[in-house]
Amino acid sequence: MSYETTTERGFLLSTREWGVIGGATGLMLLNVFVMYLAAATPLARLNQLLFSVPIVGALVYGALITGGQMVAERGFKNDSMGLAMAGVVVLELAFGAFGGGVLSFLSAGARVPALAIAGAVVVVMTAVIGGYVYLRSGTQFDHYGRWATYAFLGGLGALLVATFVPVVGVAAFALIFLGFLFRLGYEMWQVRESRGRPAMQSVGLYVAVAGVFVHVLQIVVRMLAER
Repeated sequence: MSYETTTERGFLLSTREWGVIGGATGLMLLNVFVMYLAAATPLARLNQLLFSVPIVGALVYGALITGGQMVAERGFKNDSMGLAMAGVVVLELAFGAFGGGVLSFLSAGARVPALAIAGAVVVVMTAVIGGYVYLRSGTQFDHYGRWATYAFLGGLGALLVATFVPVVGVAAFALIFLGFLFRLGYEMWQVRESRGRPAMQSVGLYVAVAGVFVHVLQIVVRMLAER
């Protein structure tokens, strides 16, 4: 099946697109700060308790992230800034608690370097995926949204199995990580095609980037902890 269509897009970003990316970047930078703070609070311990049963942790955070984004989008659609901000706060706290829980496995002095390394890796990954989406200006990437959903569902299924067979947890991690990568490509396509309000697109892009970030952060933390 071909996904090729004809569009008149170039590689250079418009002011609108830079605005969307800037909004998502601001939300992500705030989230990194929240993660750093959360690592030294009881939220980190709560995160560890939730993931003592992997599927429980995934379902709780999945519900918070999905619910937070839905509330934020409804707020933007209904011109209710209070509702939109409530959704964003839920997202910031959800990703912040998760990232803080991951960071808590490191000593306080190693947390900033871990965040910096993860941030640098994610910037490169985002640039590569975004560049691919924009360079292929004649291609529609709506199928990335479906592929992301399939990967998330596969990851949840693998996590359920991992509750009883821990080794399957690696496959679950890979599938959910892949889901966020597809989601990132999908959101970049949404920005390219100017689908929806800029504020809504900023939130969608932020969620995708944050999902990639917390997975990269887990890899970085594991590498630093094993040194």
